[in-house]
Amino acid sequence: MISLNQLEIFAAVVECGGFSGAAKRLFMSQSSVSSHVRALENSLGVQLVQRTSRGARATYAGEVVLQHAREVFSVLESLEGQVAQLQGLKTGRLAVAGTTTLGTYLLPQLVADFSTRVPGVDCQIRVGNEDVVEAWLLQNEVALALCAEEPKDERLTTTPMFEERLQLIGPADCPLRSRVLNPADIADRRFILREVGSATRRQQEAALAAWNLPHVERWEMWGPATLKESVCAGLGLSLISEHAITRERASGLLVVLAIEPPPPRRTVSLVTRAGRALTPPERAFVELVGTLAKWPEPDVELT
Repeated sequence: MISLNQLEIFAAVVECGGFSGAAKRLFMSQSSVSSHVRALENSLGVQLVQRTSRGARATYAGEVVLQHAREVFSVLESLEGQVAQLQGLKTGRLAVAGTTTLGTYLLPQLVADFSTRVPGVDCQIRVGNEDVVEAWLLQNEVALALCAEEPKDERLTTTPMFEERLQLIGPADCPLRSRVLNPADIADRRFILREVGSATRRQQEAALAAWNLPHVERWEMWGPATLKESVCAGLGLSLISEHAITRERASGLLVVLAIEPPPPRRTVSLVTRAGRALTPPERAFVELVGTLAKWPEPDVELT
């Protein structure tokens, strides 16, 4: 007999491109993920996943099953929404996603505020790069997301919230920190960039292009935490959200470098899927976000 759990695990394998990635997402062992997918294949009598040297992908039969599985997930989500409307805000669930910087440094603050106002709602935060978050929205895995770049898919609706700056950062002992720089001053420096697929990566590359630094040495690091640690360790300079470095600046682990022209600003936006009805918890979260005129700052004193 086919179970909803089996369908969810199979969908995760396809979306993550392999059993290992699905296991990490679902907090399961890889052997358990394989066992569930094998049981689903046995129940249906067809192979659903083709294992390759580059991971796993759905067979033709798997694509058909995945399409129906997503329709099932959508119906269940609609059911949850209808029940939530009957219950109001006394109970329910809020799942919200954010691109890596926003999901790590902004969403926990917003969800904490939301949870204080609506304590009966269970909350989940998902974090991924821009491409991953857009996929979650399009697949109806989440209804709301905070993004730092205009989504590419026309099925997604964007509501701008506020702007934030990218800042040029260096290690605490950086010899460039005592003066205003121009692009020629950093032409011989290594730059630490985010991974491909990140909105920050695209904005970092745009800034380097604007500074006419197409041939600067570049190293790639995954995630803002790894990027910051790399800069602190003296591996190079980088560009990062001003809000991702508040604590490191306060503790003196890295410095912000002044440069003309300055790095670009970017718009933080709330993104939803067009035409998707929101549950009462989701509408309440949208209302909370709508009250923000700027990024809520943590209580950290800068030195």
